[in-house]
Amino acid sequence: MSLAVSDQPSSPAEPSPPASVTVSPRAGLIRVAGLASLGAGAIHAAAIGVHAEERPAAITFTIIAALQITWGAWALLRPTRPLALVGLVSSVAAVGGWLIAKLWGLWFIPGLDAAESIQMADGLAAGLAIGSGMLLLVALLPMGDAPVSKEWAGLMPIAAVSVVVLSVVAMAAAGTHVHDHGDGEESAHSHGGSEEVSTDEGHAHTGSSEGNDSGEGHSSEDGPDASSESITIGDHEDHADPVAKPYDPSQPLDLGGVEGVTPEQQAAAENLVAVTLHGLPQWSDPAVAEAAGFRSIGDGFSGVEHFINQAFIDDAVTLDPDQPESLVYSTEGGGRRLVAAMFMWNKGTPLDQIPDIGGKLMQWHVHDNLCYNAEGKVGGITNGQGDCPPGLVKPVETPMIHVWIEPHKCGPFAALEGIAGGRIKQGEAVLCDHAHGSS
Repeated sequence: MSLAVSDQPSSPAEPSPPASVTVSPRAGLIRVAGLASLGAGAIHAAAIGVHAEERPAAITFTIIAALQITWGAWALLRPTRPLALVGLVSSVAAVGGWLIAKLWGLWFIPGLDAAESIQMADGLAAGLAIGSGMLLLVALLPMGDAPVSKEWAGLMPIAAVSVVVLSVVAMAAAGTHVHDHGDGEESAHSHGGSEEVSTDEGHAHTGSSEGNDSGEGHSSEDGPDASSESITIGDHEDHADPVAKPYDPSQPLDLGGVEGVTPEQQAAAENLVAVTLHGLPQWSDPAVAEAAGFRSIGDGFSGVEHFINQAFIDDAVTLDPDQPESLVYSTEGGGRRLVAAMFMWNKGTPLDQIPDIGGKLMQWHVHDNLCYNAEGKVGGITNGQGDCPPGLVKPVETPMIHVWIEPHKCGPFAALEGIAGGRIKQGEAVLCDHAHGSS
C-alpha cells in the first residue's frame, strides 16, 4: 500500500473579510445625548461668572454644570440603559427648572428670583437638554441590540461638531448675559451709528413717574437722605487715576481704574452699558416708541423729555433695552434725540434691597416728590408733609438707574448730578463718576 503525496502545497484558508465598524443603536443614541449634556453643562459653566455677585445663583449654575458634564462624560464611556434613565430624569428636571425660571422666576434662589426673557445662551442650553432627553427617551424604548451600519455610525462626528458649535456660540453669549433679562447675545461696544454725539451737560434729572425721572429741575424736599454733597469717583484734584478712561460709546468699553470696584462689578457694569448701546437705538424715533406704548410725561420744556411705558413698568423684566421702563430724549435745539435709558427695578423695592450690581460705578435712586395727573403728566411736587395737591397722585417709589448712550460729565450711569432732586440710599452721597466722565 502506498501513500500518494501531492506535490502541490495545501491552500491556506481564505482570509475572512474585515468586520465592518458597527455601533449599537441604543449606545449611539445615549452617546449623542451625552454630547448634548456636555454642551449644556459648558454653557452653564460659562454663566457662573456673570452671576458671581449673586452667590446662590452662581452655586446653582455650578451644580447644574457639574451634573450635566459628569453625566455627559459617563454616557460617552458607558452608554447603558440604567444610565440613560438617570439622564432622562435629569433632563426633565433641568428643562422644568428652566421653564419655571422663565415664567415665574426661581423665588427660592436670590439672583434668579425674577422671571427672565429667553436669551440665546439659556435658550440653547435648554434646547440641548431637550434634545438629550428626547434621544434618551428613544433609547429606552424596546429595541434590538443588533449593530447598525457604519454609515449610521458616521453621523456621530456630525452630531459632535454641531453640539460643539452651538455650545461655543452659547458660551460666548452667556458671558454677556444681563441679570434680570438682558439680551444675552448682545455684546456690542458701541451703538449703531457713527455720527458724532455731544455731551448733554446743561440739565439735571430730578423727577420720576413710577420710578422714572422727569428732568424738571425741581429743588429737593426729600429730607436728609438726599444729600447735597457729592461723591466724585476719580476726582482729578485728589484721587486721579491714570488708568481710568473717559466713557466714549464709540470706543471699546473700559470702566476700570476705580478703587474698590471688583472685576465682577466692573464686568457687570460694562455689560449693562454694552447691551444698552446695542439695543436702545431701536427707540431713537419717538414715533416708534409711542407705537410700542411709550408716553411722554410732559417735561420736554426742561431740556430733556422722559417717555415711560406702563406695560414695561408692570412686567418682570428689568435692565433690558428691548423693554426699557423709560426713555430719555434731549430736546435741546428742537426735536428729540435719544440720549439714555431709564431702567427701573420692581415697584416698591427698598433701595437697600437692590443687588450691588456695579459697586461704586452705579447709584440707584428713587423720586418721591413729584405728583402726576390722570394723564400721566407731571403736575406739581409734594408739600412739606410729602403729600400731593388735590387731583394729583404720587407713584409708588421704585429704584431706578440711568444708562447713557452719549458721553456724560458724570459717566455712563449719571443720575442726580449733584442736585438732590431724588432720594438715594441712606448714608450715601450723590455720585458723579469723573473718572469716566467727559470733559
